[in-house]
Amino acid sequence: MRIQFVQHVPFENPGAFVRWAEERGHASGITRFFAGERLPPPEAWDWLVVMGGPMSVHDEKDFPWLVGEKRAIEQAIRAGKTVIGVCLGAQLIADVLGAHVYLNDWREIGWFPIRWTPESRALPLFRAFPDEMAVYHWHGETFELPDGATRLASSAACLNQAFMYGDTVVGFQFHLEMQEENIRLIMEHCAHEMTPGPFVQTKEQMLDGARRYVGEIVAALYDFLDRFERRSTQ
Repeated sequence: MRIQFVQHVPFENPGAFVRWAEERGHASGITRFFAGERLPPPEAWDWLVVMGGPMSVHDEKDFPWLVGEKRAIEQAIRAGKTVIGVCLGAQLIADVLGAHVYLNDWREIGWFPIRWTPESRALPLFRAFPDEMAVYHWHGETFELPDGATRLASSAACLNQAFMYGDTVVGFQFHLEMQEENIRLIMEHCAHEMTPGPFVQTKEQMLDGARRYVGEIVAALYDFLDRFERRSTQ
C-alpha cells in the first residue's frame, strides 16, 4: 500500500503516521504544495493523509496553492480513496464537502479530553479508543458537520472533534500523531498563538502531557490505522 501525505509547513510533519507506515512496510511520500510540489496522480497512491498547519482554509489569497489542494482532496473523495484529515486537514475536508469552517469560541491548545459519541462506539474502526481520552489540540477554528457525515467525538471547547463521511473519509480536529518532538516544534513556531484562555496550556503542561499520554494515543492511532487498512484491502 502507498500513502501520500500532504504537509502544509516544514515543522508540522506526519509524525506517528509515517512511523506506522514504515513499521507496516508501506511506501509513503509527502507532497508540499507550499513548496510548489504537485500531488502524484491518484493511481500512484491508495491513501491521502492531509496534515495540519497554522493557516485557515479561507486563506487562499495568501496561500493560493490551497485552491489546488482543495481540488485534489475533492477528487480523492469522489474517487473513493481513503482520505484522513488532521486539524487543518479535517477542516479542508469539511470545506470541500460544503461545510462552514469558522472561528471557534475558544482556542484549544494542549492536552484536553474528548468524548467519543455513541455513533462512534458502534464502528469497529474506533474500538481501541476509550469513551473519554486526553488528546493533543492546537486549533482556533472549527467546522460544521458536513451533510451526510457522522459526528464521532466532541470536547468541552469544541462540538465537532471528529467525523466520518461515507466509508473512506475521516477527519480528526485533534492530533494523534504528535510525539514530544512534534510538540516542541509546534510550540517553537506557533508560540504567538498561546494566548491565555481556559483551554490553552503552558509549555510545561504540554510537555508533561506528552510524557503521560503519547504512548496511549499512538497505540490507539496504530489500531485505528490497522483496522482501516484491513477494511480497505478486503
